[in-house]
Amino acid sequence: MSENLRDYLTIREAAEFVGVSAATMRNWDRSGKVKAARHPINDYRLYRKEDLARILEKVQNGPNGRAGI
Repeated sequence: MSENLRDYLTIREAAEFVGVSAATMRNWDRSGKVKAARHPINDYRLYRKEDLARILEKVQNGPNGRAGI
């Protein structure tokens, strides 16, 4: 994770941004649909804003507007 931490959102912030639950974000991370980086100190999941914008686009354009990426 070489970029600035300001380029990342926490799991809660990412979930709110995309419009899904934190559990969904974790599931997407485990299944490889979205890749989470890890905070260098506390090992929390962090999501790149750039990646989330792409995910949000897929969610909004998905079937029936549902979060099915």
